[in-house]
Amino acid sequence: MSGRLAGKTAVVVGAGQQPGETIGNGKAIALTFAREGAEVLCVDRDEARAQATVGEIAAAGGTAFALTADIVTQADAIAAAAMDRWGRIDICVSNVGIGHNADGPVHRHDDDTFDTVFAVNFSGARRLVRAVLAPMREAGAGSIVLISSLASTAGAHMIAYEVSKAALNRLATATALGSAKKGVRCNAILPGLIDTPMGVRGTADRDGRDLAAQRELRNAAVPLKGGMGSAWDVANAALFLASDEARFVTGVLLPVDGGQGARIG
Repeated sequence: MSGRLAGKTAVVVGAGQQPGETIGNGKAIALTFAREGAEVLCVDRDEARAQATVGEIAAAGGTAFALTADIVTQADAIAAAAMDRWGRIDICVSNVGIGHNADGPVHRHDDDTFDTVFAVNFSGARRLVRAVLAPMREAGAGSIVLISSLASTAGAHMIAYEVSKAALNRLATATALGSAKKGVRCNAILPGLIDTPMGVRGTADRDGRDLAAQRELRNAAVPLKGGMGSAWDVANAALFLASDEARFVTGVLLPVDGGQGARIG
């Protein structure tokens, strides 16, 4: 532990993960923050998954607490629980996001799929940001990190997912500018192809491939040697943005994508 977040309080929403052989972004972020000295409120709609993350943090000597909540309907309750525990919120990460097998291009998407994906990927985060901004603005400090996606700036085959993440980007920049004078920072991370249970198994099921074939295809799509990134790459970016090292960084949409976003044409 180097103590980059020593004495900080951090809310990580989406801190559990789907079953799989690799680690998810939210869990990696929670573990990393705790390792660096933060007390972490691990929020997930699945109680067992939140508790599993807390258990790993405790086993490593960190401090964490579990909260079962759904960001879509309980964003205010999440912020209230953090305030009840600590009396302040120094850091908030929104890592909640879903895809949908019925998502598709504009000419064949349906309203129910779009509304479901948008409600989870954007509207929940919007409510969470609003909820944590009040105590952060009053305190004159705070860092918000939103986990968006490279799909927010590229692609044409998952309109609900892409638009919801593009809206999240704008939420980050609008929040950054709207609360800069109050000392609150807001940034977004745009992961590319990351080897997480949701990213690999979820897309393999969608595309009708086995896990090995899906990994091979995704690895080949990444320009940087080594193929896909891991959730630890996303967590390290979140650590920097959450820490005081990034005190002069706000309104940034940071790709963590192995160079995919640098491609033009």
